[in-house]
Amino acid sequence: MNITNAEENYLKAIFKIAEKENKAASTNKLAEVMGTSPASITDMIKKMSDKKLVNYTKYYGVTLTSEGSKIATNLIRRHRLWELFLVDKLRFPWHQVHNIAEELEHIKSDDLVARLDAFLNYPKFDPHGDPIPNAEGKFTIRSQSPLSDARKGQKYVLVGLKENNYDFLKFLYDQGFKIGSSITLLEKSDYDHTAKILLDGRSEILLGAVVTQNLLVRNE
Repeated sequence: MNITNAEENYLKAIFKIAEKENKAASTNKLAEVMGTSPASITDMIKKMSDKKLVNYTKYYGVTLTSEGSKIATNLIRRHRLWELFLVDKLRFPWHQVHNIAEELEHIKSDDLVARLDAFLNYPKFDPHGDPIPNAEGKFTIRSQSPLSDARKGQKYVLVGLKENNYDFLKFLYDQGFKIGSSITLLEKSDYDHTAKILLDGRSEILLGAVVTQNLLVRNE
């Protein structure tokens, strides 16, 4: 089956919406994510439905078929492997790799992906802490919770992020955060939930509630 890059991007967007919101992707939400009109979304859904990649139910939304899910998962796998390669091997900052990986993910070579996976020693997570599906499409599940739920004096390890937008990633990068960073909650305001943390045992940083809600941690 001939799948275009645009169709792959839509499949990935539908997968991520369902993953994040735990429900079918509405046409309005899909239009928002893809930056296009609902009419364009309808046209694309029809094309993908004809290829048996998606199912659409009016007033319910769009879901992936087994074939559509397989393609989306493989695309996510390629994207996250490339992001890890760019950060770990080419030393790109983690806020600069998304757009590059968006282009590289469309290289349709199973051998290249297999070699890249082996070269990176079969990683389970990308540089932002998102799980990388393995060759069978399985994601690794781990225990995690937002830093906003942290207890004073407890040490944690940063394992993931709820948001991966450029400005948020750059803010964290400039502060010295990375996956695996050690975080100790020193103080937390009952009024506005501002938190003072100790990062990697050396830097005291004040974080607003929006930031702590989007940092995913586990006990050290």
